[in-house]
Amino acid sequence: MSKKQKGILFIILSALCFSLMNMFVKLSGDLPSIQKSFFRNSVAVVAAAVLLVKSHTPFRWQKGNLGLLVVRASFGTLGILCNFYAISHMNLADASMLNKLSPFFVILFSFFFLKEKVTLFQTGAMTAAFVGSMFIIRPGFQFQEALPAVIGFLGGLAAGAAYTAVRGLSLRGEKNPFIVFFFSAFSCLVTLPYLLFAYVPMSGLQLLYLLLAGLFASGGQFAITAAYANAPGSDISIYDYTIVIFAGIWSFLLWDEIPGITSIIGYIIIFGASLAMYLYKSIRTNGSSQSARRKQ
Repeated sequence: MSKKQKGILFIILSALCFSLMNMFVKLSGDLPSIQKSFFRNSVAVVAAAVLLVKSHTPFRWQKGNLGLLVVRASFGTLGILCNFYAISHMNLADASMLNKLSPFFVILFSFFFLKEKVTLFQTGAMTAAFVGSMFIIRPGFQFQEALPAVIGFLGGLAAGAAYTAVRGLSLRGEKNPFIVFFFSAFSCLVTLPYLLFAYVPMSGLQLLYLLLAGLFASGGQFAITAAYANAPGSDISIYDYTIVIFAGIWSFLLWDEIPGITSIIGYIIIFGASLAMYLYKSIRTNGSSQSARRKQ
């Protein structure tokens, strides 16, 4: 196997894991999103701590990175809460696709906060993705029906802000296992007071579903880390959208859900925008490599 093939395999594995996380969150039933988030992250914080110990990474942040770590953890927690609410109240594939708007928001936030250049092509792709999201949200329908989709959209936005902070932290030399640990621990601490005062009793099966959600979330995090360790994002990121295929399968098998025609149009537009970005990035990367070779 080449490194690129390994990267593709790992990113598809991460998409499978995250789709299973979403499936178990939905199976856990009508529980508050904050409660679901706590149990999901309680597993993740243990897994991240074990990884830190095994890799001999210290449990401390690099000097000057605390503020950005708090930004990443805050928006990451908000993104999870919004995503879990959307998963619990709408079609699983729709919620998964709205959450996958995050790469486009990363481009936007990177422009404003990391001062990275945004091309006209990228602006067009972001606009197309926003139009595609409107087909899934269907704002013309009743507010009560559109609300979960709007919250799912906001979850994608919050995730984009969180991933932008992750990029900033990586540029500052912060280790990925510690970023995951800090986020998971922060999220557990933020949601713990709610559990202490407004805990909703769960059955043993519901608890099992949430712990499995946390287990697959951890697996997804490790798999996506391995994916990007083997190949650059420009080569493999497009395969992350297989999560929508997996989510569609679980939706049909478990809840007999089939996306509507407007949702499918939205999928096509968002995926098309992402594919265009992927091809655009690949062409630019190859062009830069060829130019460097000519200069040598």
